[in-house]
Amino acid sequence: MTLPRTDRARLLFVLGVAAAVTAFTATVPLLRDWFDLRVYHGAVDTWVHHGGRLYDYRVPGTPYGFTYPPFAAVAMLPMALLGLHAAIAVALLLNLAALAWVLRILTGPAWRRYGWFGCALGLCVLALFEPLRDTISFGQVNLLLLALVLTDAWLLATGRGRWAGAGIGLAAAIKLTPALFIGLLLLAGRRREAAAATAVAAGATAFAACLAPGASRFYWTVALWDTSRVGRLDYVSNQSLQGILARLGTPDRTVWAVLVLLVLCVWASRVRRAVAVGEWATAFALTGLTTCLVSPITWVHHLVWLLPSFAVLVRAGRPRVAGALYAVLCTSVVWLWFDDASGIDGFLGSNAYTWITLGLLLWLPIGQLRSGGSTLPRSTRATAPAPNAAAPAIAAVSGHLVPASSAGSAAAGSATGADGAGRELTRNASSDPTGSARPAAEKPQSSSSRASS
Repeated sequence: MTLPRTDRARLLFVLGVAAAVTAFTATVPLLRDWFDLRVYHGAVDTWVHHGGRLYDYRVPGTPYGFTYPPFAAVAMLPMALLGLHAAIAVALLLNLAALAWVLRILTGPAWRRYGWFGCALGLCVLALFEPLRDTISFGQVNLLLLALVLTDAWLLATGRGRWAGAGIGLAAAIKLTPALFIGLLLLAGRRREAAAATAVAAGATAFAACLAPGASRFYWTVALWDTSRVGRLDYVSNQSLQGILARLGTPDRTVWAVLVLLVLCVWASRVRRAVAVGEWATAFALTGLTTCLVSPITWVHHLVWLLPSFAVLVRAGRPRVAGALYAVLCTSVVWLWFDDASGIDGFLGSNAYTWITLGLLLWLPIGQLRSGGSTLPRSTRATAPAPNAAAPAIAAVSGHLVPASSAGSAAAGSATGADGAGRELTRNASSDPTGSARPAAEKPQSSSSRASS
């Protein structure tokens, strides 16, 4: 297809594409009605203003309540000063700001070469990405956590290592699965940054325990271990290894534990290879993929952590592969098996996003990054002595760290921990995000109703 060349034709083309994207997002993937944000706001408001217990709150008419660690509630305390509509507006602005920062890190200044036309088309393509759509319309925190982790990458790459590790630590205190990025820092030989991340996570958790000892005690002794608070493991939105097993009717945790161990071994091996050739962004992308796979529950909206992997594919000269996989993640295809995931077609189709995540973990290119484009300023720190040693930098287009020495930095993560947003009650997606005709099942699920694709 030949793209228009005049500004007038380009403007008309962009308006047409934007209209098509708007029609798609308004009809195929049902909007989530800020359900997760309503959980956060209601729980914090009840806790602060009405003397309720944080983990006892339920959204009226549903069995769903707050499931994050207590520090997440402490971080959300300002929400108690706002009404629900004001909280929605603030959450939307924060998500857009976090997305802008994530894109700035992943692309660097290279976006300027494409001008307003290329940027406008890129935003339209981003708007189609189902995990991103769901994160924003649920009022979720995934983009904020991704921004925190990638900020550590940026700090390491620009010589501001004094503060590196804090982003990963905060993300791990808000959700649990980003703690795997501390393991990445250790594998990469970044012990000081790993210690900083651990200290920040532990300090934030201890701070929450001082402010809310009862809530902290309940979370760490009861709520954390009760997966029914989060959602049904076999719900089609659960695109993790545990989700596959649950849909196969294999509840044995031993099988899941063995698969998790195998995935972690693959992750450690591939991360070491990436670090050895100085491809730190690839290592961080692999870690994000792994957290999505090993978490017991990985709702579709958690898969925003796949974005760094697509950047790596493009930088490695695989734009067609990246485009094909990205397109599948825009289709809401897994919802076709919302009611019945049995048979070979159900096994393949209902787990489509998990297969993509697993494929990226196994075959994401290592040692094939192409140079080119601008990079962020380089850090002056190196962890291994060498003549004229230079520290890592993040490549512009892919957000890839390209160190001159084998020293590295750490970044980019996944937040796939248990959400406070399970939902599956009615077919009216505007009033409840699940739109399912099923009753509020004995194990509530988190995500939304089947899309009509």
